[in-house]
Amino acid sequence: MSRARDVVEVIVKALVGEPAAVTVTEAEHRGTVVVDVHVAERDLGRLIGRHGRTATAIRTLAQATVDPDGLRASVEFRDQQGRR
Repeated sequence: MSRARDVVEVIVKALVGEPAAVTVTEAEHRGTVVVDVHVAERDLGRLIGRHGRTATAIRTLAQATVDPDGLRASVEFRDQQGRR
């Protein structure tokens, strides 16, 4: 597990209405840590925020945690059915 995954998981669980429904996975692909966040359908809008500001902030924090390792971070938000 990377620090980016841990940071994203803590932040997301603090923001959503159903923290028990949160699933965070990660994979590394060509020097990029890809963090997939699955939440309840009603919490997806809460994570994205107005004009995507909350999602951008979460992505920025994830990037800051992997930057010392020379990697890039990508965070994808999905509902339980996998829709973005």
